[in-house]
Amino acid sequence: MAADVTAKNLPLAKAINESLRRALEEDPKVLIMGEDVGKLGGVFRVTDGLQKDFGEDRVIDTPLAESGIVGTAIGLALRGYRPVVEIQFDGFVFPAYDQIVTQLAKMHARSLGKVKLPVVVRIPYGGGIGAVEHHSESPESLFAHVSGLKVVSPSNASDAYWMMQQAIQSDDPVIYFEPKRRYWDKGEVSAEAIPGPLHKARVVREGTDLTLAAYGPMVKLCQEVADAAAEEGRSLEVLDLRSISPLDFDTVQASVEKTRRLVVVHEAPVFFGSGAEIAARITERCFYHLEAPVLRVGGYHAPYPPARLEEEYLPGLDRVLDAVDRALAY
Repeated sequence: MAADVTAKNLPLAKAINESLRRALEEDPKVLIMGEDVGKLGGVFRVTDGLQKDFGEDRVIDTPLAESGIVGTAIGLALRGYRPVVEIQFDGFVFPAYDQIVTQLAKMHARSLGKVKLPVVVRIPYGGGIGAVEHHSESPESLFAHVSGLKVVSPSNASDAYWMMQQAIQSDDPVIYFEPKRRYWDKGEVSAEAIPGPLHKARVVREGTDLTLAAYGPMVKLCQEVADAAAEEGRSLEVLDLRSISPLDFDTVQASVEKTRRLVVVHEAPVFFGSGAEIAARITERCFYHLEAPVLRVGGYHAPYPPARLEEEYLPGLDRVLDAVDRALAY
């Protein structure tokens, strides 16, 4: 097979930038909106250079008003546009929460399917960068609980590129969580080879003894855990869930039926987190296959701590390996 001449080795943030650039080039109805997304190029430079190349009417610097940003995007979507809005940091999304859950998520059902709202809400999320308060939240389960919203999170540059393409092309609103601690992780990105459906989980490492399931920033950690476990003769399978709502339970089930054990890892608090739904559903589906209870590793049910303590709050190698040991001890 001929080499893919379009493949590039890109940081995850640059992969999103290139995906947004392609969408702007291919569809004049695509707009980008947010605080400092234009002249500054975003605080993480994800939108760098786009306003310069596409103009202020396509890449729009907005006031500091998240509710107004999403509300305006809803109006634009009703007029046939495909807005991509940036919430500058995860903890800033809550002023827009009302617009997202009572308008954006409900309009399709309220109109009996006549109205579509192709809006993408980009949210850099998670910790690991030493940020101040309100800059390291993981609110994905809040949005996954709301019917009418699709919720996804890439873990690598290739998925970041293609999942953004697929999100923009979706006629349903998509909450696109970007793992900010992985913005600078590089990976090969092909502009031709679509990696798969938007809501399909992927086995990123084959194993036989236990399944680790994660998404976004924790996938890389789970691969490191699998490496460490392999040194002790343990074979761990790693799943990248990719989509949180809808969630590909079939792929998780197939893996657990093989390994008979499951540990779910995410940065968000374990209490009422997405791991709880996965644990409940897999217990129902795989009751006679499981040889241990489904275990969860995540943040604590407490406000996100100051930066000097975040490594104690976030799941790390030792905490995940401890859960692996407990599951294998049954």
